[in-house]
Amino acid sequence: MAESAAHSGAAGWDTHSAPGPGTPDPRRWQALAVCLIAGFMTLLDVSIVNVALPSIREGLHTPESDLQWVLSGYSLAFGLFLIPAGRLGDARGRRVVFMAGLALFTLASAACGAAQSSLWLVVARLVQGLAGGLISPQISALIQQMFSGQERGRAFGMFGSVVAISTAVGPLSGGLLIQAAGAEEGWRWVFYVNLPLGAVCLLLARRLLPDTPSAGRVRLRDLDPLGVLLLGTGVLALLLPFVQSQQWPGNLKWLLLVAAVTLLAAFVGWESRCGRRGTRPVVDLSLFRVRSYWLGCLLSLLYFAGFTSIFFITTLYLQSGLHYTALQAGLAITPFAVGAALTASPGGRLVGRFGRPLVLTGLSTVAVGLAATALAAHLVPGRGAGWAMVAPLLLAGVGSGLVVAPNQTLTLSQVPVAGAGSAGGTLQTGQRVGSAIGIAAVGSMFFAQVGGYGWATAYDHGLVVAVAFVLVALLVGLADVRGERRGRSRAHRSVRNPSVGRTP
Repeated sequence: MAESAAHSGAAGWDTHSAPGPGTPDPRRWQALAVCLIAGFMTLLDVSIVNVALPSIREGLHTPESDLQWVLSGYSLAFGLFLIPAGRLGDARGRRVVFMAGLALFTLASAACGAAQSSLWLVVARLVQGLAGGLISPQISALIQQMFSGQERGRAFGMFGSVVAISTAVGPLSGGLLIQAAGAEEGWRWVFYVNLPLGAVCLLLARRLLPDTPSAGRVRLRDLDPLGVLLLGTGVLALLLPFVQSQQWPGNLKWLLLVAAVTLLAAFVGWESRCGRRGTRPVVDLSLFRVRSYWLGCLLSLLYFAGFTSIFFITTLYLQSGLHYTALQAGLAITPFAVGAALTASPGGRLVGRFGRPLVLTGLSTVAVGLAATALAAHLVPGRGAGWAMVAPLLLAGVGSGLVVAPNQTLTLSQVPVAGAGSAGGTLQTGQRVGSAIGIAAVGSMFFAQVGGYGWATAYDHGLVVAVAFVLVALLVGLADVRGERRGRSRAHRSVRNPSVGRTP
C-alpha cells in the first residue's frame, strides 16, 4: 500500500522526470517543506493572535465578545471542516484541495489585516479557520502518501516539531510585529505576515506536491453537510450565552443551552442513522464503543478548553491590566510553550512504558503550575506580577508536553486500523471545539469580573475556571486508569479460573 501510494504520488509530480515504479521521488523532502510551512501558518494564527488582542481592541474599538469570537470562531471553523476536508482531498486530489485551502487562507489573512470593523474581522477569521481546516488533513495525507517506513516517522516527527515551534514563537512574533508597527495598527501585520508565505507556498505547491488522481466526482452527502451543520449550530448555541453574557442582559439567553442540547442530540441521532444506512458520517459513533477512545477524546476536549484559554486572558491581563507592551507580554507567556517543547519528545517516547499515568502526571503538573501562576499574580503587586508568573508557566508547560501527544497516542492505540483516519480527525475536531468552549467560558468569567473588581481579580477567576477544566480532565484520566485495571483484573481471574463467566 505504501509503495503504491508513493508511486501514484511521484507519477504526478513531473511527467518528464518521474522516478520509476516504487522509487521515492527525490523532491519529496522539498514537498514536505511546503506542507510544513503551510501547517506552520495555520497553527501560528492560533498563538500569534492572542498577543494582538489588546491592539485589536484599541484599533477597532472591539467589544469583549468580538475578541472572544476572533479566537473561538477560528478554532470552531477549523475543527468542523477537518473531517469533510479530508474526504474531499481523497476524492478530488490532495494537491488541489491543499492549494485551494492555502489560497483561501492567504486571502482571508489579507481580509483580516484590512478589517475596518470587528464584525469584518470575525467573519474573515471564520473563513480563515475554514481554510485552515481544508489544509490540515491534506498535510497528514500527503505525508502518508510521499513517505513510508522510517522516513514516514521522521516526516511526522518534523510535523510535530512544527506544531511545538509555532506555539512557542507565536506570542513573541506577534509582540515583535506590534512593537515595530505600533500598538494601534500593528495587529494588522500579525495577519499580513501570512501573505508572502502563502504566495510562495502556492507557487511551490503547484510544482512540488504530488498530483493525486481524482477518485471521481464527490457527492455532497459523502461530506455529511447536515451533520456538520447540526454540530456547528449546536456548539454555537452552547457558546453564545457565555460569549455574549455582557452584551445580552437578562436570563433569556440561557434558553440557548436548551437549543444546544436539542441540536447536539439531533446530531447524535443523525450520525447514528448515517452509520446504520452505510453512509459516511462526519463522526463515526461506533468508535466510541472503545472505552479508551471516548475517554481520551473527552480528556482532550476538556484539556484544550483549559489550557488554550490561558493565553487569551493572560495577554489581556498583562497588556490591559499591567500595561505591558505586546512584546513584553509575548515574552512573559513564552515559557509555557518552551516547557511544552522540552517535554513533548520525551513524552512521546515514555508513553509506551508508563501509559495513562504519564498523562495524569502531566495534568497534575499543569494544574499545580496554573495554581502557582494565580498565586504569583496575586502575591506580587503591579508590573512585577508578569515576571513572577514565568516559572509557574514554565512548570505548567512542562506538564502540557506530557499530555497532548501521549494522550493522542493512547486514545488511538485500541482503534482498529481501518478507522484510524476517522478516529484521528474526530480527536482533532474535539480539540478545536474544546478550545472554542474554553475561550467562551473562561472569557465570560474574566470579563464579568473586570468592570466591578479589576483586572487582577478577573484574572484570578479566569484561571480558576481554566484549572477546573484541567482537573475534570484529570478525573476522566483517572476513570480510564481504573477501568483499565478492572479489565486486567477480570482477564487475570479468567485465566486463573477459566470457568469464570461461563454459563453451565
